[in-house]
Amino acid sequence: MTNETIIQHRQELNINGYTVIPDVFSESAIGEMIAVIDSADHTGPLFRKTNDLFAIRRFLQEVPSIAPLIFTPGIRQIVRELFGEQHVPVKSIYFDKPGQSNWFVAWHQDLTISVAEKLPVAGYGPWTVKPGQFAVQPPTDILESIYTLRIHLDDTDEQNGALKVLPGSHAKGVYRADSIDLNQTPDVSCCVKKGGVMIMRPLLMHASGRSSNGHNRRVIHIEFSDRELAGGLQWAETRMLSFSGLD
Repeated sequence: MTNETIIQHRQELNINGYTVIPDVFSESAIGEMIAVIDSADHTGPLFRKTNDLFAIRRFLQEVPSIAPLIFTPGIRQIVRELFGEQHVPVKSIYFDKPGQSNWFVAWHQDLTISVAEKLPVAGYGPWTVKPGQFAVQPPTDILESIYTLRIHLDDTDEQNGALKVLPGSHAKGVYRADSIDLNQTPDVSCCVKKGGVMIMRPLLMHASGRSSNGHNRRVIHIEFSDRELAGGLQWAETRMLSFSGLD
């Protein structure tokens, strides 16, 4: 990215709470990622498969051979320039929304983080505990430290469940979705071509609709933070990134 585009994306993240960067990955690179995902053992407890959704939790841990394909010099430059050199991956999910899916997600903010174990720590709660998974709502400043990077493995638009967002809503703190007035704050659909990435802040109010065009929507979702958690809590996933050789 040039200095001009870096400044543009920083401004969009600060003002709107999201930005889209096209053509980060080539067609062949996306094909390699899909091949690795398809060849993974899908029987583990962190793999979820229904008629409406296929998802892999702790994706980088469950499919470790995907990491070199994701953390290219281009992605590491994005992380360094837009997030900061201290930001590291702390949560990863792979989503595959089939073309015939009726699955949709109502308006919400991403208010939980994944941690290694449940500990009684002031300011952290409520908790969601599933087999091998511990999720908790942290203090707001932790949520504000997070950037979410979404790598699109398919062309995504309004017909196959592209995210809809309320620009600038990330700056309002934590608030209820039922307080939204779409007449006052119109939503925007974030259409992203295959190989592009969308970056968003977790407190950005967002939703997604059902698929209507028969096309899949496959996305790799990775969250980054530069914060340590309180009271002995540890992020469920932490992967260090090297920024050497990028200057």
